Amino acid sequence: MTRAIQKLFFEHPAKVEETYSEHALFAFGFSMKLFAAAFAALVHAFIPAFFEKTASGIIRTLYERTHNRGH
Repeated sequence: MTRAIQKLFFEHPAKVEETYSEHALFAFGFSMKLFAAAFAALVHAFIPAFFEKTASGIIRTLYERTHNRGH
């Protein structure tokens, strides 16, 4: 059982050099930014003049922050 807990909760955060708590906070913030990007894209779908580059800018920023983490 201990190995399963280790694998589920701690193995991946360690690979990106974070504690479980640090990783949880990072992932939560990441998800909030994805929600913001999704909302901007939804509004843009109906009103094309709004949020023309917001979603893609958020996605680009998230990619830059996560690319090559833990390497």
